[in-house]
Amino acid sequence: MSTPSRLSLAARDSSTMLRRNLLHARRYPSMTLNLLLTPVMLLLLFVFVFGDTLSAGLTGGTPDRSAYVAFLVPGLLLMTIGSTAIGTAVSVATDMSEGIVARFRTLAIHRPSILVGHAVGSVLQCVASVVVVGLVAVAVGFRSTDATALEWLAALGLLVLFATGLTWIAVGMGLNSPNAEAASNTAMPLILLPLISSAFVPVDAMPGWFQPIAQYQPFTPAIETLRGLLLGTEIGYQGWLALAWCVALTALGYRWSTTSFRREATQG
Repeated sequence: MSTPSRLSLAARDSSTMLRRNLLHARRYPSMTLNLLLTPVMLLLLFVFVFGDTLSAGLTGGTPDRSAYVAFLVPGLLLMTIGSTAIGTAVSVATDMSEGIVARFRTLAIHRPSILVGHAVGSVLQCVASVVVVGLVAVAVGFRSTDATALEWLAALGLLVLFATGLTWIAVGMGLNSPNAEAASNTAMPLILLPLISSAFVPVDAMPGWFQPIAQYQPFTPAIETLRGLLLGTEIGYQGWLALAWCVALTALGYRWSTTSFRREATQG
């Protein structure tokens, strides 16, 4: 009988950890639901309370709520990913503080599979959350009739890449937090950054000194790229910038997470 390769063992252990995290999320859905409510409530608030007023700025003074729905939804989809990733930081910090990871280390398993299970599970939850918010957006009037099948596929790919980058950053935050409460506070920028992006108003409507901050942070290029894919607006260099941010966040988060995980094992 042939001996399983190291890669196959790593895949097996990562799959086991993924199942564990998905079962945990299913048994304790309150965190996911609470984080999902934030983008849904913001969507309803900005569409039905502020929609007419804010749409007037987009359409030259004539209120058009449907135009603002189209403008708003891509930003809310990206914000949903940031909101869901906060749950990942909390979950990782909980595992580290409750000692389950220390018990895992006594087993003959591929050590990085513990982190990979969290990361893949979080990306899947991000995609599911985006689908839920997307359905709510369709219910309030969002339409993307001009997007081709290829553009929809590219939009999905962008969402997955962005979710992967934010997830690994969230894993690093969880590993470097002493408890779940601290992890939740540390990860708050993941949901606050969209508030100072082009999610709710165009960047050129902001004060001149603030525009570079909004323009070149991770969320704005991703939002503008998603708008271009779903609504046919100009993408320009934003697509390459969004891709660069996805790669950079993933690489940085993965490096930070694995280094912190090994350091914690050495100190423990």
